[in-house]
Amino acid sequence: MKLTEVAQRLGVTIDNCPSPDQIEVTAVTGIEDAGEHDVTFVSNPRYAAAAKTTKAAAVIVSEDFTAGKIPLLRSKNPYLTFAKAIELFYQAPKYAPGIHPTAVIAPTAKIGANACIGPYVVIEDNVVIGDNCVLRAHVVIYEGVTIGNNFLAHAHSVVREHCRVGNNVILQNGVVIGADGYGFARDGEGWYKIAQSGRTILDDNVEVQANSTVDRASIGETHIYADAKIDNLVQVGHGSSVGEHSLLCSQVGLAGSSHVGKNVILAGQVGVAGHLHIGDGVIAAGQTGVQNDIEPNRRIGGSPSFDHKQWIKAWQVYTRLPELARELRKLASKKDE
Repeated sequence: MKLTEVAQRLGVTIDNCPSPDQIEVTAVTGIEDAGEHDVTFVSNPRYAAAAKTTKAAAVIVSEDFTAGKIPLLRSKNPYLTFAKAIELFYQAPKYAPGIHPTAVIAPTAKIGANACIGPYVVIEDNVVIGDNCVLRAHVVIYEGVTIGNNFLAHAHSVVREHCRVGNNVILQNGVVIGADGYGFARDGEGWYKIAQSGRTILDDNVEVQANSTVDRASIGETHIYADAKIDNLVQVGHGSSVGEHSLLCSQVGLAGSSHVGKNVILAGQVGVAGHLHIGDGVIAAGQTGVQNDIEPNRRIGGSPSFDHKQWIKAWQVYTRLPELARELRKLASKKDE
């Protein structure tokens, strides 16, 4: 594909390139590995210097990016343009409709048109699934589940009883939606299991990535709202909610009845104590420990969490503690003389 066509299809402008019709593009590659027929991108300032020396055919950059003589594709949103550029050269797998003979489907289940149901899939009683679903090998859908159109469930993912899943939802490998919440009441020296009578709801355009769990509620519901994205190895506790367009990165843990607002980003290994509210637009740095309600639009870090800028300053002091301790000992010894 010529560079001119790439730019047209991506809706970007070409700069520093007098003859884009003569440049052939065959792939999208990282900036450090790109060759003369590759398109690459820069959205992180750390890679600005690499953009000036790359061997790529062209670099996707912001509209105000400055570089040498390398051909540029200027975009209002370089990372989004990069994502769309990948799709020009990579075709995701397509699954032909059909039901594998080893699949077990209850007679009361209702499945829409163009379903692709793989080996050893189990669909239990009174399940309703919309059109164009893809259920890969060993997927299990428990009784009473309702699922919308364009559902994609990768191998070994599970949706438990009476959960509700919207349209265009993706479950990656090993996801469990609606497992029992972690509820036990003290009974003498032992523990009495609290029945998890609620359900889990995933709204439209939610994606849950590999080996993550979204537990059902003891009463009421656990709710993941539209367009929220949950990374690998995330635990969403019973009765929690995650607002629209929020991101839960790898190894985030929400204890029971945690409520996360809209457009929130919880970076890797953030932990949230139970019965807390995190306001809209909050960003929590990696390994933040959230132990109190967080007001909207704050940036936080540390454990227990506090303002991100203050956390950076505290961290800088923390790394100097041995040096500061030596200075204090010197001052103390001089005082004693």
